[in-house]
Amino acid sequence: MDWEPTRRSLHGVAELLLAGPQHRATGRIDLSVADGGFATAVAPALRVRGAELLTESSRVRLGGRTYADVAAEAGIEAGAPADVYAGGPGLRPDETIVFAAGALEALLQAFADGDRALRDFAPGSVPILWPEHFDVAITLDDVNYGVSPGDGHLREPYAYVGPFVPRTGDFWNAPFGAARTVADLGDAPAITAFFEQGRAALGVTADVLAVDDLTLHPAAHDEAVGLRDSSMGRSPRRSGRSR
Repeated sequence: MDWEPTRRSLHGVAELLLAGPQHRATGRIDLSVADGGFATAVAPALRVRGAELLTESSRVRLGGRTYADVAAEAGIEAGAPADVYAGGPGLRPDETIVFAAGALEALLQAFADGDRALRDFAPGSVPILWPEHFDVAITLDDVNYGVSPGDGHLREPYAYVGPFVPRTGDFWNAPFGAARTVADLGDAPAITAFFEQGRAALGVTADVLAVDDLTLHPAAHDEAVGLRDSSMGRSPRRSGRSR
């Protein structure tokens, strides 16, 4: 499957049509996985469900249209969060959204499975879908756990365990930690089991896990994801932004 066009377009939707308008309204960029897609965390109330953008009063078709056209119909302004991060998909509002049905469904299902797995792995945690790198993740005791839709390390969706200090050993198969494709893992319970294997490999027990508050302090996620970025030739994120 050719993941890249759909993944890039969906990433653009998250950044230009959800995170950007939310940041301009509230100063926050964090998104959340929602039924059938993902949504803003606060105002304005915007949600992707399948190939549509839902507002409080309308359903707007996404595929085959520019981000600017979708935004105009939805009554918002298309554009990335300003002066927050240096990465992102690099898309312009005048570019056209391209979705392949099979890839779109698989990517959204990977996010859904990842969100469920993270919540089962760390009850009480609130997974965040980050618009810059487009991964759904939590950070526990200086370790990132998450699901990426694919990137320069693996071209398809994958789950990862990324300790702030990289480890070596049989479990650790990536420069930033450990990764397994969602296709190989299969479903949310298997992704949860992979996270648990990572926790065990780190020698951490479930009763001492502490969920970092990334809504208020996202720099922890930025620093850890920087390890993953460095292994893929991208500049690490180091942002002291507040929410």
